[in-house]
Amino acid sequence: VQLQASGGGLVQAGGSLRLSCAAPRTISSVFNPLNMAWYRQIPGKQRELVARITSDRHTNYEDSVQGRFTISRDNAKKRLHLQMNSLRPEDTAVYYCYAEGNGNNYWGQGTQVTVSS
Repeated sequence: VQLQASGGGLVQAGGSLRLSCAAPRTISSVFNPLNMAWYRQIPGKQRELVARITSDRHTNYEDSVQGRFTISRDNAKKRLHLQMNSLRPEDTAVYYCYAEGNGNNYWGQGTQVTVSS
């Protein structure tokens, strides 16, 4: 079972992108209790947590994105979002959505975000 991430692309520094992640039908019925997150990975480096949102909508952010990125979830549409503003070249990475709960965890396939200087 894989989440479906979308919304990546090429943007200039200072620009914005909105990533989305859709839950497949097989897990949509258990979406609401899941804790969800966005991770990112640069080639040669470990995947790092960018932002997290719990089932009751508490959020946490990695220090470098605090105040620039906003994670949100739409339980009715079974979607996770990441609004990214004031993008910097160092935000360039493959972004992955992630969900966990009920003893299971799920990853998305990744979407490339490239920020040019």
